[in-house]
Amino acid sequence: MTQEANVTVSDNAFNRIEKILSGQTDKFALRVSVEGGGCSGFSYKFDLVDGQGDDDLILEKGNARVLIDNLSLVYMSGSEIDFVDDLMGQSFQIKNPNAIASCGCGTSFSI
Repeated sequence: MTQEANVTVSDNAFNRIEKILSGQTDKFALRVSVEGGGCSGFSYKFDLVDGQGDDDLILEKGNARVLIDNLSLVYMSGSEIDFVDDLMGQSFQIKNPNAIASCGCGTSFSI
């Protein structure tokens, strides 16, 4: 696991990101951000991007990179980004200790 700015990315997540990026010749990283909206107030957004912003935190391992902008870091402090493959399917999940409520889909939360 890699940890910086109090955000952790699991080895499972890095492995999946590396696999996804290996099939994308024009993409640089997976961007994780927080947006207003969703059934609980905020929602996570995952995008493949071709570059980074000046204020991005870059978490990397091997050929896998995760970008998080400074504004999203405020809401994600202490979080773990993981990739889960179980009977319910495959998905990136964020375990956020700041979230006081979340929805059933796991992509929306409130602080």
